[in-house]
Amino acid sequence: MPIKEGEKIPTVTLKTVDMKDITTDDLFGGKKVVLFAVPGAFTPTCSEQHLPGFVEKADEIRAKGVDDIVCVSVNDAFVMKAWAKDRGAEGKVTMIADGNGDLAKALGLDFDGSGIGFGVRSQRYAAIVENGVVTKLAVEKPMKFEVSSADAILEAL
Repeated sequence: MPIKEGEKIPTVTLKTVDMKDITTDDLFGGKKVVLFAVPGAFTPTCSEQHLPGFVEKADEIRAKGVDDIVCVSVNDAFVMKAWAKDRGAEGKVTMIADGNGDLAKALGLDFDGSGIGFGVRSQRYAAIVENGVVTKLAVEKPMKFEVSSADAILEAL
């Protein structure tokens, strides 16, 4: 079952772009965070629309009382670091590697992309998380990009 609004993000250990362990408790505890997930770094919609929207709107989002903007993908930390640099996300969006898909699975928001050579990936979604609890969750339908954009999250804030 996918996580629902009002539920706490499960405790999972992930990696920063510097290969340091970070838990979801560290990422979300005592803060208001916008979390968004993409199926893969450097993929077309993720690179051309999803991440750039949050990079461009980072100041507006933070002005709404948001402490951090976190992007997570089922990629390794080295890929996430290169993607952040390539897309100008450094200092605007915290890039987090969910290399094994542990967070995607714990949230019930994983999918099997083996048919196209992706393996297990995260669904595309965005959430507002307050002190570790999901207060807004917008999960995209497969192959869509409508409800999880930076503009949609700004409206929800």
